[in-house]
Amino acid sequence: MTSEQITNTGSVSGDCGSAQARARTHVQAYVQTQARQNGSSKDGSATNGPARNDSAKGGPSGRKHGLQRCHAMLRPVSLRALLPWLMSIIGIASALCMVIAWFPSTVWNTPIVSSDAPAHYYFIRRLLDEGLGAALHLWPHDSFYPPLFHICAYLVIKIAVLFGVQCSIYAAFNITWIIASGVIFPAGMLVLCRYFLQRWNRGNPISNPISRISQALSTSESSSVSESSNISNQQVPSAGNRQYDAASDATFVLRNLIGLFVPVLAVSSVCHPYGLLNAGPLIAFGFAMSLLPFLIAATLRLFDAIAAREHIAKWLAITAVAGVVCLVAHPRIAFTYALILVPFIVLRLPWKLILGAFIAMCVGAVAFVALMLTSFKSDRWANPDSWFHSHQPSKNLWESISFCLTDGLDGFPAILFALLLIAGTAAAFVCASRRAAARASDSFSSAASTVVPVASADVDVDASTSDIAVSAADSPVSVSCPPPASHSNATDAASASSESSRLRRNDRLRDVIALTAAFLLVTLVYVCTVTLVGALPNIISAPWYRDENRIMTMLPLVTLPLLVIGINALAECVSACAASASFAPSASSFSTKNSASSVPSLSSASAVSSVKNASFASNWIVLIAVFLVIAILAVSAQIVCPSRSAARDTIIAHSSLNQSDPNEQLTEQKIAVLRKVTKRTGTQATIISDPLNGSMYAETLFNANMLYPIINARTDVPSAPFGKVETAFASGDAQQVLGTVCPLTDAPEYFLTMGDQAQSLQSFPYRAQYDSFHNEELIDTYVDGGTLVKVADYSQYGQGWALYRFGCAD
Repeated sequence: MTSEQITNTGSVSGDCGSAQARARTHVQAYVQTQARQNGSSKDGSATNGPARNDSAKGGPSGRKHGLQRCHAMLRPVSLRALLPWLMSIIGIASALCMVIAWFPSTVWNTPIVSSDAPAHYYFIRRLLDEGLGAALHLWPHDSFYPPLFHICAYLVIKIAVLFGVQCSIYAAFNITWIIASGVIFPAGMLVLCRYFLQRWNRGNPISNPISRISQALSTSESSSVSESSNISNQQVPSAGNRQYDAASDATFVLRNLIGLFVPVLAVSSVCHPYGLLNAGPLIAFGFAMSLLPFLIAATLRLFDAIAAREHIAKWLAITAVAGVVCLVAHPRIAFTYALILVPFIVLRLPWKLILGAFIAMCVGAVAFVALMLTSFKSDRWANPDSWFHSHQPSKNLWESISFCLTDGLDGFPAILFALLLIAGTAAAFVCASRRAAARASDSFSSAASTVVPVASADVDVDASTSDIAVSAADSPVSVSCPPPASHSNATDAASASSESSRLRRNDRLRDVIALTAAFLLVTLVYVCTVTLVGALPNIISAPWYRDENRIMTMLPLVTLPLLVIGINALAECVSACAASASFAPSASSFSTKNSASSVPSLSSASAVSSVKNASFASNWIVLIAVFLVIAILAVSAQIVCPSRSAARDTIIAHSSLNQSDPNEQLTEQKIAVLRKVTKRTGTQATIISDPLNGSMYAETLFNANMLYPIINARTDVPSAPFGKVETAFASGDAQQVLGTVCPLTDAPEYFLTMGDQAQSLQSFPYRAQYDSFHNEELIDTYVDGGTLVKVADYSQYGQGWALYRFGCAD
């Protein structure tokens, strides 16, 4: 084989996933070839035709031809580099539009009336009142709460002021949620899925097996051509290169089409982000979940750097920064992060690091248990079976498993998603396993070629042709091109040995196994939460409070990457099957024509051309089919979506003021009362009321100074003022009440009654501690003793509604 053929073969075996790398390889190959030809001509070696004259003379025509060829090779690089960015922008923009279209319009002017919503509004208000310094102690009793979401909403308000726009707390809250859910989360999922796609195609010169067949034919044919047949030597490699480009372009477009739809599919499921806005809303946890894909992708890059022993410090720093950001968003996200990464840690790290990671997890688990034992007093800690005693299963076993397989989609999109997930996972296992076998064979052949000398061109042709025929008989997927014959030195042998060692790692198979294991772990936790009862399910789901809404957010993180590489594997398998019929007769004809002579005729190029044409057609047919299937899935998921619509309707109902129950958290009557109360008391006076009657919304609706506008008061914290007031008020001792309330502020203190607690908050576990605030007999006792003085009566809005002032000396 000539040096030009070796160089061309080497250029074909570059990384097909990177257009720039392939272009540089081609250009370097051309420059090296020209240099060798020039050197050969100067030495007087035999060359043929005009190419020898131009090269030997080194004239303008030779240099001009070389520059034209270099520019022709580099011209497509800009388009190939631009396409991934363009597809990403379109995909993320589409996801953002879907999130905005879904978002309930009613919550721009009124709050979401739910259990956790007042707390988040209050945290934003406190940042506005006290500045960013309050971020480390947002709770009213000055303890820490994850502040990142609220800081972002605070910054939205401040940035709006710079442009002369007054942005309300509710608008800032909604804008932050939309950016996190419609931009950050789909972008993170795209980064994560592209990472797995890159690894799937890494080290695979031509990711489509049909192209490897054609390259094997062209390489085998070119290796048997004598040095005197210069025209044939130029024709065959060019055919192989054209075949490579066609298959590479199809694979490149396929990966970008998949990338286009990943952001859309990321926001198509009710799992995330929609469910968390309805549940609570669980804003801080949802914000952390939107950031988590970036942390997982950075961690996996760190694992790659550790395996390659390069850029470790860079990726360690990036992972550390991403981890700190996620923990500031919500520390409990660490459990989700650990659960998903456990299979990757086991399969991809050295045993010492695996041991260290599990020791760190155990230390974290012990610290978490210690925190729970010291923060929440309970007599049920020693009996896990009694944990979450009020929890009731919501799905049977089949419903919970099918929910995981469908990623929370509904109807036809759910069925299509599950079929693609199952078929794609099976195809990925088949492709990864066969590629492992092919790599082992290639590594063995590469090692043998560095030891066993090649006797003649005839032997090389027979061996390579036989290898192709045997591989084709086994399976078209496992066909691999034999290593080209070369006159290598010790450096080449060492390089081949290093490459063989790298190929044996088999990243594809490890990724498929790890992703499948992560999916099974998430499914296990989900099933334990929504279906099973008892001590073990309680322990397994305890880090997520046995809350279905928190656990279902993990599904897109494992199902989408598995779906993406599965579709890529299905495309490879279908392309291989489509071209196998064309490959068999071509290989047979090629072998027959070359059995009588070591020098093939020019007609043998038809074998390569036949496979090339079949491969080109099958690649693009598969590409169109994949595009249609994913497009149907993405579009139908936006049309058939009762779960998302139900979540939206629930939020609209929660934000509506037209409630049939006058005791609900917010009604038109309560809005009117809170407006009048704030107008009478001002924004400096302290107002105390039962937080479960909706009075806490006065903090953000009218900037009233509610003593404790969120509903989870902790009486075990010495600095909790509301806890002290609640205990004193329930005591019935007027002196204790005044001694506790009056020193709170220098401004007057008021007490507001607005009926019983809202029915929508009856599931709140600590509601009984506020019963004294709507105990009419106790209130009348304080009024009769002068502890409370009625200053406004609102009985026209509700029975017993009134505003009282504490009888302090101020």
